[in-house]
Amino acid sequence: MSATPITTLFHFSFAVDDLAQARKFYGEILGCTEGRDMPGRADFNFFGHHIVAHLSPMDVYGEDGGKVARGVTPIHHFGAVVPLEQFQKIEKAMVEAGVDFLEKPEIRQQGTAREQMLMLARDGCGNIVEFKGLRNITDVYAVPERSTKAIA
Repeated sequence: MSATPITTLFHFSFAVDDLAQARKFYGEILGCTEGRDMPGRADFNFFGHHIVAHLSPMDVYGEDGGKVARGVTPIHHFGAVVPLEQFQKIEKAMVEAGVDFLEKPEIRQQGTAREQMLMLARDGCGNIVEFKGLRNITDVYAVPERSTKAIA
């Protein structure tokens, strides 16, 4: 797979039940630069992408949005795929800050092209955030080789 230059930014708006906690988690702990200052919301540069935390406690999914993967990952979550070195820095910052992990950092899909470190954490304001760390972040798109044998 050849590398394609990024020419777009992903944008995601989500509900939080505590803007001060959102600023602490995304701004202080994760180091995401805050953008515009508007009432009832906080904009962040989330690892090169634009996210907006909106104060709307009634719209927070939390862990009640269904479960997938190993029975613990809520369907409603978001995150970032980052190089392993950056993953380790994020992990260290979250551990030092006492962040509540839903899934502690571990290796997933070991021995495959998609081998990755993965962790899920509560942001403290009603959301689950997932981080994947890969040697080459575009390996997240890798698919297993398909058999070329004819089906009889």
